[in-house]
Amino acid sequence: MTELAEKIAELMPRAKEDLAELVAIPSVADPRQYPPEECRRAAQWVADAFAEAGLRDVHLAETPDGSHAVLGHRPPPPGAPTVLLYCHYDVQPPLDEAAWTTPPFTLTERDGRWYGRGAADCKGNIVMHLTALRALGDDIPVGIKFVAEGSEEQGTGGLEEYVTQHTEQFSADALLVCDTGNAEVGTGTATVSLRGLTNVVVTVDTLRGGIHSGMFGGPAPDALAALIQLLGTLRDPETGATRIDGLDCEGVWDGVGYDEAQFRADAGVLDGVRLTGTGTVADRLWARPAVTVLGIDCPPVVGSAAAVPATARARVSLRVPPGMDVGVAREALSRQLTGAAPWGARVTVETESSGSPFRAATDGRAYAALGRAMESVYGKPLAFLGQGGSIPLCNVLAAAYPRAEIILMGVEEPRCLIHAPNESVDPREIEHMAHVEALFLHHLAHP
Repeated sequence: MTELAEKIAELMPRAKEDLAELVAIPSVADPRQYPPEECRRAAQWVADAFAEAGLRDVHLAETPDGSHAVLGHRPPPPGAPTVLLYCHYDVQPPLDEAAWTTPPFTLTERDGRWYGRGAADCKGNIVMHLTALRALGDDIPVGIKFVAEGSEEQGTGGLEEYVTQHTEQFSADALLVCDTGNAEVGTGTATVSLRGLTNVVVTVDTLRGGIHSGMFGGPAPDALAALIQLLGTLRDPETGATRIDGLDCEGVWDGVGYDEAQFRADAGVLDGVRLTGTGTVADRLWARPAVTVLGIDCPPVVGSAAAVPATARARVSLRVPPGMDVGVAREALSRQLTGAAPWGARVTVETESSGSPFRAATDGRAYAALGRAMESVYGKPLAFLGQGGSIPLCNVLAAAYPRAEIILMGVEEPRCLIHAPNESVDPREIEHMAHVEALFLHHLAHP
């Protein structure tokens, strides 16, 4: 263990160089925002790096949504198990670049953390995999299958569909899905619960076109006001808790909790602003549906005219906890939006992406190996927690390989601010989780 830790420590300068190169590639898988060539460049970087790290037949495979998955493998020693290593190289757009303290696509060290878009989600996990494999060198005691996804953040399902068409390429005894992380820096954690997701776009129409608010305002129905009113029905007016008819919004989380003060700090909640909902923070995050209005199309403040809006629309996201059917949840959401239309306004609901919730079984050989590795590195027992986000691929893998153990872990933790400006990663987590991964592979081969 000491020798392995020393090797990984020696590899950390290279890990930083790798992450800097990866972060510099703006691999946002949305051609409306960034050239597709950037994703192709990131995919090739990943392919070259993992080929150099000892994987065989590393190549790019086009998936049904047009993105490219990076695939590779290393055969197992006789009688040894096989582990699938997953990550994704595409990233969220930087959003408001003015909100970044340093350029989003330049890895910058500040106060002991490395900042940049994708530094944690999920390019930090790519570097974690690389560091673990490099530390092991030729002494890898299990078979390895590797996949890096190219459109995870867009939710367009390219890899999910590819897996169902090529199940033999991903079959393994343990599936290491590295797109989550620890409860906090220094606490080794596996995510065992994921909320599902369904997104819809709701459009409200009230007039044939915009009309002068002085001449017609009052009796003329305001489409934006109607949209605001129907969106308001999705939450309890007093607590702000999600309330959708037909859905159980009172679930209880039975695992590790989430301290409310820590959550406020992690989420950056302003002083004096109350958290929404009731129950514990963990209940609200991991055991109950949660609605978010992601965006609204309407006249902007700057440039708006004295006119009654004729149409308005919003993108609404509903996170769905394990045990709740995502199709049922989507129908309930759509039904409430259309049924809440005031003044006879015309409402249409268009379904976007959906993904089912997931809960892992944790009583197998792989989780035992992970527990040993986590305790060796972090000096405390492996912790289990839920994740409010969604990874639809987990359900696809669970259906395709029902006997495989699925483990979600990685370098991300609350201070990383994934998907937000000033995303960062703690390099100690890359170092420690690379050590965990390398030990896990040994323990799985030698229980």
